[in-house]
Amino acid sequence: MTASGLSIERRAPRVCVACGAQIADALLACPSCGQLIHAAELKQLASEAAGSETAGDTRGALEKWRRMLELLPAQSTQHARVLAKVQALSDAVGGPQTGGGKPSSPDGAGRSKKAVGLGTVGVLLAKFKWVILALLGKGKLLLVGLAQAKTFLSMGIALAVYASFYGWKFGLGLIASIYVHEMGHVFWLRRYGIAATAPMFIPGFGAFVRLKQHPATVGEDARVGLAGPVWGAAAAVAALALGAALDKPIFFTIARIGAWINIFNLIPIWQLDGGRGFAALSRGQRGLVAAVCWALALSGADGMMYLLAIAASFRAAGKGNAPAVGDRAVLATYLALVVGLTALMVAAHHGAGDLPAHAGTHGAALSV
Repeated sequence: MTASGLSIERRAPRVCVACGAQIADALLACPSCGQLIHAAELKQLASEAAGSETAGDTRGALEKWRRMLELLPAQSTQHARVLAKVQALSDAVGGPQTGGGKPSSPDGAGRSKKAVGLGTVGVLLAKFKWVILALLGKGKLLLVGLAQAKTFLSMGIALAVYASFYGWKFGLGLIASIYVHEMGHVFWLRRYGIAATAPMFIPGFGAFVRLKQHPATVGEDARVGLAGPVWGAAAAVAALALGAALDKPIFFTIARIGAWINIFNLIPIWQLDGGRGFAALSRGQRGLVAAVCWALALSGADGMMYLLAIAASFRAAGKGNAPAVGDRAVLATYLALVVGLTALMVAAHHGAGDLPAHAGTHGAALSV
């Protein structure tokens, strides 16, 4: 038929191969007989996933199982079984995603106070040494985003904007810090077999990675979210080390602003990385994080810690959304980041000159 000169094509309705009933496009199973719409594709994916597991390709297997989740009704028994399989493979990749509600030792806040100061530089270097080594070992991965035209173009535009305000040296360092942060997300997304775009830069707001699939569990989402600040912290430590080795204040400035950006992302609200990390923590664990943040804020290290402390306190006080059993690995990572990044800012402050008045924020690290 035609309307206003435009040709409108009518598509034949879907029909169940088992009982002949018509099926709406949004359905994944026949409402009459329960026949799965994508049964043939599901069977093929299951076979390919099993082959990937046999070959030791965990990432490939995860990609296949995740695709199956998209083709199964959410309330079906098959969906629950596949989700359990994804959970098991995720545990194999990133470690178990559940643990005791509260850590066995309540002395995290006391340790956090001792961590702040110049004397922690050596501790920080040791703490993030493995991350720095990982960055060096993942040189090929760090080049992946640069090979994407949209990433490279948006990075160039952002660099031009930052350079016009703060000079090309600081602009380049800031862009590199944000890029490494984003590639931390990409690295863990790939480990989990989650499809996503390469980083895209937005001048004044940082960058983002757009997910094409949802993480299957809050544990996966938390690990992917915190991977950005972990890699970003390693980049800041590298800049601090360069500043100390070359006696160049610009590297201390880059280290401090890089640490500040990653701390901003740890605020447990909205779609920020900290919000994703907090989703995997129990109320008791959230309370512990809030206590550590208050200790850091009251130490006078940086005013940003007050925002973290207030947001963490509200999340800890809230009765909804907190799992009964929190993720200990996520808790340990979050605490290490807030303490380490705060100490890093303090250390970098002593070698940096005046920081730029505005360096932009990283914005929402992940967008679904």
